[in-house]
Amino acid sequence: MSTTFTIDSSTSRATPVSAPMKRVTVPAVRKRKGGEPLVMLTAYTVRTAQLFDPHCDLLLVGDSLGQVIYGLPSTVPVSLEMMAAHGAAVVRGSYHAMVVVDMPFGSYETSPEKAFESAAWLLKQTGAAGVKLEGGVAMAPTVQFLVERGIPVMGHVGLTPQAVNMLGGYGARGRTQEEAAKIIDDGQAIARAGAFSLVVEGVIEPIAIELTRSIDCPTIGIGASAQCDGQVLVAEDMLGMFERVPRFVKRYGDIAGYISERAEAYANEVRSRAFPGVEQVYQPK
Repeated sequence: MSTTFTIDSSTSRATPVSAPMKRVTVPAVRKRKGGEPLVMLTAYTVRTAQLFDPHCDLLLVGDSLGQVIYGLPSTVPVSLEMMAAHGAAVVRGSYHAMVVVDMPFGSYETSPEKAFESAAWLLKQTGAAGVKLEGGVAMAPTVQFLVERGIPVMGHVGLTPQAVNMLGGYGARGRTQEEAAKIIDDGQAIARAGAFSLVVEGVIEPIAIELTRSIDCPTIGIGASAQCDGQVLVAEDMLGMFERVPRFVKRYGDIAGYISERAEAYANEVRSRAFPGVEQVYQPK
């Protein structure tokens, strides 16, 4: 048995409840190679984790929280402490999906030893099952170092947001023969190093398909191909929380519009004194 958390609607607080240990495991993810596609969404809070958990195989506490939660210009300023706080919340709010936490920029590149220190701290602080890090051939020794010491690693190649300053923007990668070859080499190196899965982001479809077919671990596409072994989206993009919609995103709702309408209705009722009504105020007994 394990402890997870649920929201008590009467207090809006997370309270512990007993739940069977049925989380998706690393071996289970690996077995999905070439089978039923893996479903992954980002999550940053207890409540979103609760809502996504029954439908997802993996929940990614992405460093994209820097932009969608904190309004930062990129993922580069995100800290380990930020990732730990949100990672712990997502673990508390879920019991089925495997939770993976992004290692932020600067927390793993210096050396394999530094990466292990950061990753071990993140897993201890959050209770997550694995970490994700960006990079290809250059990061393969680090991935192997972590895996050999018991830390499951999800890789990430192609468009790597932490390297946006080097890449010169968020455009699709792999349009030149040289760049395409590098993406394939990077993905294969990370797979050989022992990553249990590999995010393939923002690459032209033929490269995503070739890479998927050439490695043993599952690929998880985002702006890649439906032939990847799974898919991931930033939840706020998928839900329609922002006006800008990247090409690779399908909006499954207009949550921003809904929230705005409800806020307007509330504001109108406050200004007209229609709220609070008799149901929302306390009277003498």
